[in-house]
Order: sequence, then structure tokens, then C-alpha cells
Amino acid sequence: MEIFYAVLLGVLQGITEWLPVSSSGHLAIAQNLFGLEAPVIFDIVLHLGTALAGVVFLKEEIFEIVFGWFNAIKTRNFKNPGVKLSLMVITASIPTALIGFAFKDFFEGMFFEVRYVGAALIITAVLLFAGERAKTIRGKEPSFLDAFVMGIFQGFAVAPGVSRSGSTLAGGMLLGNDKEKIARFSFLISLPAILGAGIFEGMENASLEFIQQNLSSVLAGFFVSAVVGYFSMRFLIDMIRQGKLWWFGVYCIFLGGLVILI
Repeated sequence: MEIFYAVLLGVLQGITEWLPVSSSGHLAIAQNLFGLEAPVIFDIVLHLGTALAGVVFLKEEIFEIVFGWFNAIKTRNFKNPGVKLSLMVITASIPTALIGFAFKDFFEGMFFEVRYVGAALIITAVLLFAGERAKTIRGKEPSFLDAFVMGIFQGFAVAPGVSRSGSTLAGGMLLGNDKEKIARFSFLISLPAILGAGIFEGMENASLEFIQQNLSSVLAGFFVSAVVGYFSMRFLIDMIRQGKLWWFGVYCIFLGGLVILI
């Protein structure tokens, strides 16, 4: 694999993983319409790169969880914000995993039907418009029920074209949560889904030979996806602060409509 190709895929992954435009949808379009395809193991590496970006971006929340559990075990008092936050992430992850496994074959079949992907992108746009127009309460943080509902949204976002970040953002906003707080929580609950999917795919499609033969390209793709992913997260937060989440909805409608018509 050429380094240029690896960098190109790293940029695409870094932009589309965290922005509400569906990375899987763009991958399906790239493969079906333009013949751009990479080995599964390389796709996993790119996802690990964007996951690293998420860990760095959410370091405050992750430190809060780690030290929360450390203090809870030390003091035997589990009533602290870090423990609560981790339990909320688990609460969101349960429906995500159940839905993902239950509809795995159906969602994978959609990957090769590009018009279905186009329709899913339009669904993402509708969710983004609805979330942008929802009445939110400044400072309101998600509850356990909110986390569970967002986990359901995230589960169906396994479908190519339905954005994980877009669907969870919209779900949280429709429940009245503060937009910036729900954005960071949306990122946080995405990490177990990204890492879990990567581990699952890696167990099924492990190929260390490809990595050994293309080490420089693999490292380049990983690094680029991590850096671009980090700045994509910052960009999305800025867009939410400015009330411009709907811009991504317009893009999804345009791309989805174009794909359906081609």
C-alpha cells in the first residue's frame, strides 16, 4: 500500500469518524462508486487512530473515571461523579451492543447497496435538523435514562450512512440536554463502540502479515487519522457552540440525494 493512499484514507477516517456525516457511509460510497478499498486490518488501524484522538480529547472525563474508581475502591464509597459517569457509559453501551449484534447481518448487507446508504444519510440529516431545533436546557447533563436512549440511537448507527455522533447528538438534544455537554458525552460513549468493533473485527480478520509488509503506510494512516480526528472533534464542538450543526445536515442531504440518483 502506498503511503499517499494510506494518508488519504487516514484523512477521510479522521474527518468522518467524529463529524456527524457517517464514516461507514463514506467508506461504502468510496468502495462501491470509486473502487477505493483497504484491507479490514488497515480499517481497524484507522479506527484505533481516531479512538486515540478521542482518548486525548476526552482526557478530563477519562481521568475523572479512573480516579473516581481509584478513590471508590480506596474509600469504599462508590458515590462519586467518576463512578457515575462510567456507569452511564456502560448503560449506553448495553443497547448499542445488543442492537449491533442483532442486526449485524442486515447492516452489513446495506454496505453493498449504495442507495440504502444514501437514504440512511438523509435520515442522519433529519436527525441533525431535529436535534438543532430541539429545546435544550443550558447546563443540563444527561441522566441514566438519557444514556440508555442515546445507546439505542448509537446501536442503529451501525447501519452505514447513519452517523454515530449525529444520531447520539440528536438523541441527547431531543431529550433537552445542554448541547456542548451532550456532545462530549456522545464522544465518550462512542469510544467503547469503536474499540469493541475494532477488537471484534480484528479477531475475525487478523492479518499481521499486511502490517509487517506495509508498516510505514500503516503507521502513517494511524497517525493521520489520530491527528485529523482530534481536530475534527474540536471543530464539531465549535460548530455546535455557533448553532451550525444543521450545516452537516445539509451536507448529508446533498450527498445522500446524489448517491441515490447516481
